[in-house]
Amino acid sequence: MQRRHFMLSGAASALALAHPSLWAQGLPDSARIFAGFAAGGTVDTTARRVADKLRDVLAKAVVVENRTGAGGQIALSALKAAQPDGLTLVCTPMSMLGIYPHTYKKLPYDPVADFQPVSQAVRFDFGFAVGPMVPASVKTLPDFVAWCKAHPKDANFGSPAAGSVPHFTAELFGRAAGIDLKHVPYRGTQPAIADLIGGTVAAVSGPVGEFLQHLPEGRVRLLATSGAARNRFAPTVATYAEQGFKDIVFDEWFGFFMPAKVPAEALNRASTAIRSALSAPDVVDALALMGLEARPSSPADLAALLKKDSERWAPLIKAIGFTADS
Repeated sequence: MQRRHFMLSGAASALALAHPSLWAQGLPDSARIFAGFAAGGTVDTTARRVADKLRDVLAKAVVVENRTGAGGQIALSALKAAQPDGLTLVCTPMSMLGIYPHTYKKLPYDPVADFQPVSQAVRFDFGFAVGPMVPASVKTLPDFVAWCKAHPKDANFGSPAAGSVPHFTAELFGRAAGIDLKHVPYRGTQPAIADLIGGTVAAVSGPVGEFLQHLPEGRVRLLATSGAARNRFAPTVATYAEQGFKDIVFDEWFGFFMPAKVPAEALNRASTAIRSALSAPDVVDALALMGLEARPSSPADLAALLKKDSERWAPLIKAIGFTADS
């Protein structure tokens, strides 16, 4: 009987391996990934590409919920309130965890105590683009600076959130150029680009990938990228440093986080599944179309990266003098 039971168990295991869908029968019905920015943007795209790969691995269904508002804080607040059962995550830019603590006197969450790092997702550079409000003759940052000085009332830019890295990148550029660039915050880069195309704002600072789909039509013109070298997704566009702004060298990343106190087993399961998803060739290629480089990591490496970036930005923000509460 024992031998027969062993043989039946082995047969069942082999059947499950041959038909992976059978594994899903023992999985939870659903899991959620919160995205703090609008559908169609880079955060949303990253979350959805990974969610597709987590289906029948983490849960039978994995849905992305766009919890927009407060520059990404709504999504993080929702994660903080969620049960630490391993079935709720957030995909968030570094800004909300590494920069906001230096700009807000009080946040609805503690970036370290309330969340558990799971895996880095992607890294990317920022782009600075202009639209129809700015004449076609403006093709470089020096051209834009000259135009702003001649049209100070129109010298403005949009970003995906006040107090975010793209906000500060453009802010530091304006200061270095000696122009007063007025900031207009949005709930994501795509809404800002919509106003850029509509002629409501002169420029937008945001992830390079957010602009790529709009470049062929010519109504959006990318003037600069923020990396140490030219961005591989926009190789013909000069960097800030190449155009005389040597200190404007920044990039950022998105990461996956869970609520604090998530059991170690659930954390490891999610981290392994996400890293596998981000290593899949079709996911890597799809993210590249948005100007994103897949960068899976361990939870410990993500925690160390967040600490490093937070420490780097603290003195820069102090020098800028920006406070979100003012």
